[in-house]
Amino acid sequence: MNMNKIITAFALIAVILASACSDDEPKDAIKEIKMSVSSETTYSYVNGSEQLVECMLVMSEDNPGVWEPLRLNGIEGFTYEKGHEYYLSVKRRKLANPSADGSDRTYSLIRILDDRYVTEHEIPTETPITSEEDIKYYDLCPINKYASANGYIVDENGKIIYDDNYGSSLPSYANARIWLEDILDKEDPNWVKFESVPYMATYSFVLSPLTDEIRLVRNGSSGPMFKDVVPENEFSHITQSMQSGEEIRYALILANVYKNGIQKLEFTIRKQ
Repeated sequence: MNMNKIITAFALIAVILASACSDDEPKDAIKEIKMSVSSETTYSYVNGSEQLVECMLVMSEDNPGVWEPLRLNGIEGFTYEKGHEYYLSVKRRKLANPSADGSDRTYSLIRILDDRYVTEHEIPTETPITSEEDIKYYDLCPINKYASANGYIVDENGKIIYDDNYGSSLPSYANARIWLEDILDKEDPNWVKFESVPYMATYSFVLSPLTDEIRLVRNGSSGPMFKDVVPENEFSHITQSMQSGEEIRYALILANVYKNGIQKLEFTIRKQ
């Protein structure tokens, strides 16, 4: 075998080995998916950030039924406008080698399938609600679908923290939210039914210890705003008039789009 043939053979082997190595390298997985974007935003620690960041709330077919935070610029080619609900077709890229402090996926807009402006004007209930007994529950309700924080601590400066073992701070009074977590057991025989629109917590009836009035507030995608449940005059009472250690109890009766009750939740507010 002459030298040229030997060189050619080695070159061929090198090409085959390089090709094999290339085939073994992990590749990004790309898929077109549908994604819903809420008209509401939230604040979250995302991708290792040390400070709360305002985020969109998105729900995709990757995790149906769950609203998740995504940075406002988290969809390439898409400009989010608060107050609008979107239904998008996006290209989802699962990264084969994500950075240690970043997300394992990226999104880019393919097209906007629906863009709907959500008005903020509240529609009053058809029947006046003057007591808890006036609230009618929907079919098969109350059900144990949602969970929320059991309590909050407020200091004289209006700082709000969770009343638990961690004591995490909430955003400011103007931006804090009472988070509702969907805890419905997927083994529940009515799971599909209870995850449909008539069993979604669209509104909350607020039962306050500081007034006899029962107020109806609209929930965002993940729960009502703190300021809507505890209006400014009541928050001022908590920060300025309540004594250290004093505690009051609120109740929320979560209601569906028809303003029929789904479930009752209670929480406390304690003065630090």
